[in-house]
Amino acid sequence: MVTCLLDTAVVVDLIRKHPPAQVWIAAQTQPGVCSVVWLEVLQGAQNKADQQKALRLLGRFERVELLKADFDWAIANLLKYGLSHGVGALDRLIASVNQRLQVPLYTRNLRHFAPLIGPLAQSPY
Repeated sequence: MVTCLLDTAVVVDLIRKHPPAQVWIAAQTQPGVCSVVWLEVLQGAQNKADQQKALRLLGRFERVELLKADFDWAIANLLKYGLSHGVGALDRLIASVNQRLQVPLYTRNLRHFAPLIGPLAQSPY
């Protein structure tokens, strides 16, 4: 079972070998990545080599799949706060998994995630 989930920006920092990200990830016990983050990371690859590098890194983490309940939570949240918070659909889907599992989401984008999942949204470094 995962102890936390990583947001896209944190995974990208790890791909780029950002020193604070590398130090931080070494201290984590069982981080995971939701399937939406997998897609976002792979979409950002500029070429096949980048895709392979991303896949190697992503393969180190447990992939957590979306459930119907996650999708339903994201829709309800969008209908309730979508106009006032300006958070995109993919970020809502990412947050929905953290809401279900009640584990931290480590992100560099607290502005988007804190209104959705409160203290579960945490800065990793």
